[in-house]
Amino acid sequence: MEENSQQPLPKRHDFQTSADLERVTDYAEEKEISAKDLENAISLVEGKYSEEKAAKLQREKELARIVIKKEDVDLIVEEMEIPRAAAERSLREHKGDVVEALVSLTN
Repeated sequence: MEENSQQPLPKRHDFQTSADLERVTDYAEEKEISAKDLENAISLVEGKYSEEKAAKLQREKELARIVIKKEDVDLIVEEMEIPRAAAERSLREHKGDVVEALVSLTN
């Protein structure tokens, strides 16, 4: 009897073990694909953010070129009781037209 207990038992093919191994392999492959997808998504978001930032900077440069009158700014500040920066922004967005700027601020 002692001899039998020391001998290794013959190995059987365990289908459950092989199925488990298959799942682990599939999971690792999915994880690799997910990492690549994540990198692509991050690149797209960063690209979109850069484009939006560049467009915003371009818009600010365009607005800065527009000439506005000090008197118009003062009028809007007094009438609408808003900060000077907001009055200047509104005037620049409406190409210096005080009437359009006032109308947009009242709506």
